[in-house]
Amino acid sequence: MEESSRREKAMALHRQGYNCSQSVVLAFEDLLPLDQEPLAKLSSSFGGGIGGMREVCGAVSGMAMVLGFLYGNADPADRAAKGEHNARIQELAGKFRERNGEIVCKRLLGLEPVPGKELKKRPCGEYVGDAAEFLEEYISAHS
Repeated sequence: MEESSRREKAMALHRQGYNCSQSVVLAFEDLLPLDQEPLAKLSSSFGGGIGGMREVCGAVSGMAMVLGFLYGNADPADRAAKGEHNARIQELAGKFRERNGEIVCKRLLGLEPVPGKELKKRPCGEYVGDAAEFLEEYISAHS
C-alpha cells in the first residue's frame, strides 16, 4: 500500500506525541477553519477512545471531526443533510473497520477480546495513518 502525504503527516504527528484524534485532525489543518492550537484542543478529548476510556478509536473520531468541518450540516431542521452526513461518517468508519476489524479502541488494542476474531496488534500510528488515508481519498473524490 502506497503511503499518502496525509497518512505520513498524521503518523509523524502521532510520533510527536499528539493523540490519535489530534494526529488525524491536524494532518488536515490546512483545509480546516481553525488554526493548530484550537484544533488540537478540540480534538484532544477523543484520544484513547474518548478520554482514555477505550471506546470509539480516536483516529475514527478524528476522521468524523474533519468530515464535520468539511461537509457537516449546521441547520438543525435539515434532516436530509443530517442523513447524508451520517452516511459519510459510516462509509469511512466502515472502511476503517474493514481494514482493521474494529473501530473500538479496546478491541483494536486487544484489551477486550472479540470471540472468533484473531487480534492483530498494531501500533496506533498505523490506525492514525489508515484514517488519514481514507479521509484523503474521500476528500479527493468529493472535491
